[in-house]
Amino acid sequence: MKKYMSVMLVMLLLLLSACSNKTAGDEGKIGDSKNPSGSITVWGWDVAAATMKAAVEKFQKQYPDVEVKVEDFNSADLYDKLTVGLAARGSGLPDVVLMEDERIPGYLHQFPQGFLNLNKLGYEKYKDSFNLAKVAAVQNEDGDFIAAPWDIGPAGVFYRVDYFEKANVDPNSIQTWDDYIEAGKKIKEATGAKLLPIDIPNYDGVFQMMMQSQGLSYFDNDDKIALESKEAIRSMEVIKKLHDEDLILNNKGWDGIVTATVNGSVATVPYGVWYAGTIMDQAPDLKGKWDAFYLPSFDGGTRYANVGGSSVLIPSSSKNQSAAYAFVEFFTTDTESQLLGFEKYGLFPSLKETYSAPQFTENNEYFNNSPIFKKFADIVDQVPQINVNGNFAKASSLISNAQAAILLENKAVDTGLNEAKKQLENERKK
Repeated sequence: MKKYMSVMLVMLLLLLSACSNKTAGDEGKIGDSKNPSGSITVWGWDVAAATMKAAVEKFQKQYPDVEVKVEDFNSADLYDKLTVGLAARGSGLPDVVLMEDERIPGYLHQFPQGFLNLNKLGYEKYKDSFNLAKVAAVQNEDGDFIAAPWDIGPAGVFYRVDYFEKANVDPNSIQTWDDYIEAGKKIKEATGAKLLPIDIPNYDGVFQMMMQSQGLSYFDNDDKIALESKEAIRSMEVIKKLHDEDLILNNKGWDGIVTATVNGSVATVPYGVWYAGTIMDQAPDLKGKWDAFYLPSFDGGTRYANVGGSSVLIPSSSKNQSAAYAFVEFFTTDTESQLLGFEKYGLFPSLKETYSAPQFTENNEYFNNSPIFKKFADIVDQVPQINVNGNFAKASSLISNAQAAILLENKAVDTGLNEAKKQLENERKK
């Protein structure tokens, strides 16, 4: 009897110990602690990682018991490691990871349980702090935040002021894409510069901007493929006309765009606002010779779109979700931290309250002494919300191929778009 009682006592102690350990472990993991502690690892790349590192000092003043390690990867390597880790049920993953918005739906489709639902941790209270299009990009099908918004890229057309003046073209006269083409002809005749750079076989960004300004991505809001819509057809027809008028510089990749910007071989660059930082950094001697106007429009469309932008997520495998959430919440909603990336690297914040800061309202000496960043901040809420789903990257690749066939092989616009649609129907993720 004594032996039996001893065994029972040992089992009871083991059970109590297990329960105690489970409670303590879950408390650190599920994110309900008001005073998080321990260490977390954050993955990012390039200037985004540098911004995260710069924000850590202020974060630790608020959360002194949390140690943050930011690891800087090449973006392609980051996604490779992330995919492998998610496939291995979280092995080797960080506590926080940066991701481009257009990739989020694909990861959610492939790994539906891979990331924390931030609504359950309280992030939904920040919904009105960001514009609707950005919020839609980081929510799941149920309207829950799966990622916390960080930077965005409201789009416009950067232009060479001196080229426009030499050709006697008033940028304010450019309201439509037809206006843009006519201006391009005059500028090319006067300066020899082409109107814009496009990596024809590999980049469909201009097409994307045109579509979003009309309220569509490659898909409509009912998830139907929109590659044969009237919006898609007229977008590609404008791009073809730009090519037929010899106004497109067929550059090669990112380096080609930067080179064309620096050496003056193009008069304009339609891109996200963050490109302003690249222009200032790569072409300091062109101070005062660049400015920006809004995208041209189609009848019935807006002049607004977004290019790029990223957000931060917490993998479900994080061992310290409370500290991870504290960092995510701080990094994406603290005004000073949001402005760090903007001031140092030209990364445009998505937190709307930052737009009243002097950095956004003042005239910029480099950009023709105009309030260039205020121009972009003013349109953030007017960027149309579009459907960015798990097939977005596949559709982009197919449209790039169709664009190359239309421009370089003289394939008819409707034929090229029809073939892209059929291929997407066959290859899209269900």
